[in-house]
Amino acid sequence: MAYTRGSLAVKEKVQQQVPQRRYRETTKVVTRRKELPIREKLLYLATVLVLVAVMVMLAGRYAQIYQLGASIHSKEIAISELKTSNAELKVQKERLENQIVTAAKEQGYIEPTKEPIRVYTGTSSGNAAADGSGN
Repeated sequence: MAYTRGSLAVKEKVQQQVPQRRYRETTKVVTRRKELPIREKLLYLATVLVLVAVMVMLAGRYAQIYQLGASIHSKEIAISELKTSNAELKVQKERLENQIVTAAKEQGYIEPTKEPIRVYTGTSSGNAAADGSGN
C-alpha cells in the first residue's frame, strides 16, 4: 500500500479506469446519382410546357365566360331601364293625347259633322259631272 498524504490508514484509491473510447471505422457508401439524359430532360420540359399551355387556355376560357356573364348582366340592366323609360313615355303619351282635344278646341278646332262638307267652285260642266249631281 502506498503512502497517501501522511496517513497509512487511508485506503488506497483504486484508479478508476476510464474506458477508452474506441472509434469504430465505418464506411458509408455514397452513390452519386447519374445525371438525367438530355432526351428525358426534354420530355419533362415538354410535359411541363403542355400542362402550362392547357392551364392558360382554361384560364382564358374562364375569363371569356366571366366577361360574357358581365356583359349579359349589364345588357339586362339596360333593358330593364329602357322598359321603365318606355312605360313612363307611354303614360306621358296618353296624358298628352287626352289634352289634344281641349287644346284644339281652345285654338278654334270644330269637330266635323257626319256628312262631309262639299265645296263647289264655279259652274263648270266638268265639275258637275264629276260630282254626280247632274246640275
